[in-house]
Amino acid sequence: MKYVMLYEPDPAAPAERRAALFPQHQAWYGEFHARGELMMIGPFTDGTSGAMGMFTTREAAEAFIAGDPFVANGIVRAWRILEWNEVLYK
Repeated sequence: MKYVMLYEPDPAAPAERRAALFPQHQAWYGEFHARGELMMIGPFTDGTSGAMGMFTTREAAEAFIAGDPFVANGIVRAWRILEWNEVLYK
């Protein structure tokens, strides 16, 4: 079982603020990846649909969201975690 985190951006958040916070956000997700808890993460390419991340446990996804600078500073206005049943993988 995997856990998918979906982020909804706040369209009112200034792009400059997002850019200024990105290094902290990147360091934060780097820690989870280094521990093997975060499998992948990234934004959707349309620029408005937010981002997703895939975690090995719900607890890791919750901890990530709780400490993410993008969430704490209003870049992300809503989020959710979905349990995903992986049936085909490489």
